Amino acid sequence: MKVLLTNDDGIQATGLRALYHGMKKAGIEVKVVAPVSEQSAVGHAVSISTPLRVKEFNEDGFHGLGVYGTPVDCVKLALSTLLKKKPDIVVSGINSGANVGIDILYSGTVSAATEGALMGIPSLAVSYDDFNPGDLSEQADYCIGLLDKIPWDSLKEKTVINLNFPAIPTSETKGVKICPHTRVSWQDWYDSRIDPRGHPYYWINGVMPPERISPDTDRALLTEGFITVTPLHFDFNDRDSFDILQSKLL
Repeated sequence: MKVLLTNDDGIQATGLRALYHGMKKAGIEVKVVAPVSEQSAVGHAVSISTPLRVKEFNEDGFHGLGVYGTPVDCVKLALSTLLKKKPDIVVSGINSGANVGIDILYSGTVSAATEGALMGIPSLAVSYDDFNPGDLSEQADYCIGLLDKIPWDSLKEKTVINLNFPAIPTSETKGVKICPHTRVSWQDWYDSRIDPRGHPYYWINGVMPPERISPDTDRALLTEGFITVTPLHFDFNDRDSFDILQSKLL
């Protein structure tokens, strides 16, 4: 199996390194092309007005290519230019922090996997429900074991599998659930602060209102201690509105 490994937390992130070393141990041919710096919540951004530069990383048994760009830049550049062999799977993660619900639109992690799927490669996005993870080797091994179990050939073309781990050891989880993503949006606010020079700045904060989260969706199940698996397919057509617009506009 040949894997393109990327993320949005940066090439030195704990989750990516855990997957890399786990894949090497499992005998998987893994190539890393990931952002040099953190690119969280950049969504599906593509660099079109600045050049992409690449830096090679060789350290502590690790080898990868760091790109001064976004997660989607990394996947596009890897699949079109940097890799000599086409990978069997694109894996993005393990992200620090869950990617559930509306996060799938904001997330660089999910967007990197989505770009892989759009370019015709089966793709998996992986996240962990904690912004400051420690050792993620258990989660990495679980993810690697899942790669052979997912029936990629039977899935709809350009499907992304979104995998989220609760912030507990895998042995303590309640198992895995195949589930839809929550439709609840974030309720955001901005903290107003003053910098050392006396100028105001703003820091985003927010919450998914727990009372509005359906019990059978990814956010609720993840909170309960389940590993969640959500298949995603990016078709933004609102088919229910076609007839309404046809009758009103034509």
